Amino acid sequence: MHQSVTKNNNSHQIFNKSKARGLLKNMKAFTKNKYGGPEVLQLEEVEKPCIKDEHILVKVMANSANPADWHILRGEPFFARFTFGLFNPKDKIPGADFAGIVEEVGKNVMNFKPGDRVFGETLKGGAFAEYTCAPANVCAIIPAGIDFKVMASVPVAGITALQALITHGKLKTGESVLINGASGGVGHFAVQIAKAYGARVIAVCSAKNIDFVKNLGADQVIPYDTENIHQHKGKYNLIIDTQGNLSFKDFKRMGQRGVMVGFTTIGHMISVLIKSVFSKFPLAQFTAEANTKDLEILASLIENEKIKVHIEHTFPYKKIPEAIGYIEAMRTKGKVAMVWDEVNVD
Repeated sequence: MHQSVTKNNNSHQIFNKSKARGLLKNMKAFTKNKYGGPEVLQLEEVEKPCIKDEHILVKVMANSANPADWHILRGEPFFARFTFGLFNPKDKIPGADFAGIVEEVGKNVMNFKPGDRVFGETLKGGAFAEYTCAPANVCAIIPAGIDFKVMASVPVAGITALQALITHGKLKTGESVLINGASGGVGHFAVQIAKAYGARVIAVCSAKNIDFVKNLGADQVIPYDTENIHQHKGKYNLIIDTQGNLSFKDFKRMGQRGVMVGFTTIGHMISVLIKSVFSKFPLAQFTAEANTKDLEILASLIENEKIKVHIEHTFPYKKIPEAIGYIEAMRTKGKVAMVWDEVNVD
């Protein structure tokens, strides 16, 4: 179902409860002490994070899960462990996407105040907890009347889609864009963002998701299970691959330029990038960079109903491990959200 604009009349009551609980030094959080599947996560009482000068302390009301969550949880691909911890995870609390209420601001933070409803992304985990401390420059204000779980579902997937299309794909009004993997978290944002920027969208998804993707605004849908995308003869200005299964030949055959968002294996990614080095074909591969400006663009598109965030399933916070397992199965339409108030649960 689409989750869009609904009034939250309890914000002040929640903030007052948050202030009262803020006197406590501990909080609930999911922690990990070793690599593995969702079963390694433990719900524990841990110390609340301390505010930093450039950060805001947020009472978390909702999170969302992303493929990166289970990759980091499992320490896969292995080379990622050089960042996250070679033998055991360095950061004990996982999670990136959050939305909630500001409880405290660092002394150098000028654009937020206690009581503000915000959403954002933690850069080193820490979001799957009652409270999280995040840099102010990767957070933004939630538009009035929009649910926490809707905005918690935006940061990682929304920013990735926006930067793939606009920052790296240089998409212009009137151009055509093929989006491979159009029904997932990043893909369903990409379809809507591309339409909002005036592009013609050709979407690739499974046959069962054709109606879903058409309702997002796609002008044409290619079902990969009945038409071989690796033999598709169409020509487009831009190719966005969120699925990570297009070859370098696919990019060159179908597009004038391309952006590789996902990859199936390290070998596949290296193969595509090496071939691009020896070619004049413009192919970008990037890691999305969270920032307030892009979050504000996404918030405006949602507020003006140019983007409707599709939340396929909402889990209570106690089932965050189950939510990560749900994402790992890689059959999600849109997003999966987790809520800490246990009220708005499917």
